[in-house]
Amino acid sequence: MDKSICQVYEDKIQSLEEEIKLLTEKYEDYQQESTFFSDEEILMSKKSFQREFWRRSQGCEYLSDLIAQLESLEMDLSFIMKFTGIQFTSHFKKTMEKTRNRTVQKHKLSGNCHSLSFQVEFQLLEIRNEENVSVVVSDLSVFMEPGGDSSVSKFVSCIEEHGNLLQFFRSLSSYAEWYEHRRCTFLHFK
Repeated sequence: MDKSICQVYEDKIQSLEEEIKLLTEKYEDYQQESTFFSDEEILMSKKSFQREFWRRSQGCEYLSDLIAQLESLEMDLSFIMKFTGIQFTSHFKKTMEKTRNRTVQKHKLSGNCHSLSFQVEFQLLEIRNEENVSVVVSDLSVFMEPGGDSSVSKFVSCIEEHGNLLQFFRSLSSYAEWYEHRRCTFLHFK
């Protein structure tokens, strides 16, 4: 029994010695890497970092401008939601591919327009060249709550086929407004 216990301890000691040797080698490597930089290079890096930190801290002065801009954008969004009746309840975005001049993103929007709820999924391809940026909508899928008439489903199919997202939102706003009027009218006569 004593020999087996001694063997276990000897194995443990040997593994610890190997670990110490590896750590010592790593430490020496780090020491050599740190000597590659001269004092001047270290000072220049330090000054560069300080300048960057100072520049970022100066941005705090513009915080009130940013808050004012945000409030303005919120007011604009509120106006557009009241004007169109469209309210987005959720948005999911995932970047599928990104290169220097090409980006593909998958979007999923949910919301309602007056009393109609909808969900829209599409891919957005953004291509940048020296002069301009072009954006193409593809793989458009529109899901609306059941109960719409057949003309709406035909319209949605046409929109999906052509990938015309802007036309969908324009038409949805108008259709949902009149749908709400018809619903209220029929409730009045019941």
